[in-house]
Amino acid sequence: MSRELVYLLLIFALLVIPRALQRFRLPAPITCLLFGIAAMLALGNSVHDPVVTLLSTLGISSLFLFAGLEVDMQELRRGLWPLVAHLAIRIGTLALLSWLGWRYLGLGWQASALLALALLTPSTGFILDTLERLGLDEEERFWVTSKAIAGELLALAALFVVLQAGDPVQLGVSTLAMLALMIGLPLLYVAFGRWIVPHAPGSEFSLLVMAGFVAAFITYKLGVYYLVGAFVAGLVARLLRTRIPRMASDENIHALRLFASFFVPFYFFHAGSQIARDALTLEALGLGLLLTAVVVPLRVAMVWLQRRVLFRGEHEHSTFKVSVALTPTLVFTLVLAEILHSRFGLSGTLTGALVLYTTLNTLLPSLLLRVPFDVDPMQDGAPAPLPLAPAPDAPATVENAAAVPTPGQ
Repeated sequence: MSRELVYLLLIFALLVIPRALQRFRLPAPITCLLFGIAAMLALGNSVHDPVVTLLSTLGISSLFLFAGLEVDMQELRRGLWPLVAHLAIRIGTLALLSWLGWRYLGLGWQASALLALALLTPSTGFILDTLERLGLDEEERFWVTSKAIAGELLALAALFVVLQAGDPVQLGVSTLAMLALMIGLPLLYVAFGRWIVPHAPGSEFSLLVMAGFVAAFITYKLGVYYLVGAFVAGLVARLLRTRIPRMASDENIHALRLFASFFVPFYFFHAGSQIARDALTLEALGLGLLLTAVVVPLRVAMVWLQRRVLFRGEHEHSTFKVSVALTPTLVFTLVLAEILHSRFGLSGTLTGALVLYTTLNTLLPSLLLRVPFDVDPMQDGAPAPLPLAPAPDAPATVENAAAVPTPGQ
């Protein structure tokens, strides 16, 4: 079979089949992840193709570029104090889980901190992509979005510090490089808006994507993975929206979401193919089920309790929906599991347990909050049917006269 045909079949398998299976409450990223695991079991090391690796890098970078563009500081300020309380509790639980990993699992403090981030950090890009299918009202969507974004901001900052903290000199150099990046990106966007965009209408999207990929590559070279730079690039573009409105316009955000939806499946497939065979054991299965049974209810209960205390007038069902919608950790857990395995020597058993944990918690919202499947073509803003002509014996009203075409029309 030719290589071109293999790529074509892979594209079809990753873009069509997972979407078709969503009607059975199976999120598309989980299907792509399972395809990657199956390919690894069937093909071994030959599944590691450089083209798929490149496409997966584009997927994770574009996903976090989109997540950065979704940050609305005005909206976050609207829920400032509840979000501050949420982050304070999150910091406390991260510290507690880090200590438990260091104390009882024999992990170094960096590895235990990354493990805590992998267990607790919501997958903002995935959550934002699935909100429309969970039946949440406007207020519930606001709080899910705000808490997911705030948690991701905290996690990215912690990830940057933890990965570099083993070497103070490297931490200092990386911090200076990040500051230079955060200063250089606004200048780059302003230069685009002043010297390129006026002479190349419609180029804003391409320039934004290019800036995001360059920033992602820079942070990857700094040792903090692609997602940090891509997120910062999106965040800076959003903060400059008043000055360069077309760079982070709603049209560009929508276009980037569609762009990411094409490449992200390759990331999940690649992540599945990177899982080692020794991660697929009965010990990993048991540990993953234990993590899910302990951590997921605690995470849901913490968010539920926060909202019952801070929003006393909120309906209990609404509190439950917000709590459950924040449970998926898919992207962050997969990224950190790979980092822990490759850089910190995390055992295959614990890696497999993390993969099972994130798979199960990602399935939870689609199982509990699923909106009934509807194929009515007149829903979701479809045009209303044209008015029918009146029957021959109908009275000649103004409405009927307007509905009947004249002979010259």
